[in-house]
Amino acid sequence: MDYTTEVTGALYIGLFAIIGAGIVYVTLEIAKLAFFFAGSKRYGSNKAKDSVYECGMETIGDTNVQFNLNYYLFAMLFVIFDVEAALLYPWALAFDGLGLAGLMAVISFLTILFLGFLYALRKGALKWVY
Repeated sequence: MDYTTEVTGALYIGLFAIIGAGIVYVTLEIAKLAFFFAGSKRYGSNKAKDSVYECGMETIGDTNVQFNLNYYLFAMLFVIFDVEAALLYPWALAFDGLGLAGLMAVISFLTILFLGFLYALRKGALKWVY
């Protein structure tokens, strides 16, 4: 077997990735130099830029408040299950033409979805009160 085309393709992909990363790096460095030579006060950090902005008013107390991670986890699970439920809509529209292969595919999809739901339930990710 001749693997030269696969190797050549992989080398091209690697070369384009390196060139792309280089272009991003060079562009950021040019922007840094432009800000530096222009004497811009916006580049870098200062007290005003590092302060927490709350509607223009000075904050009272500590601004590093612990956010309950369970809200984030619950929202992510909602997004995941909502998107997967939306993926069932095209299957329902094409149900007649898919046959047994389509039915088996959606059964395996729903099985994986249900196992993920059971895993989240078992880990306690769906509890509101801890």
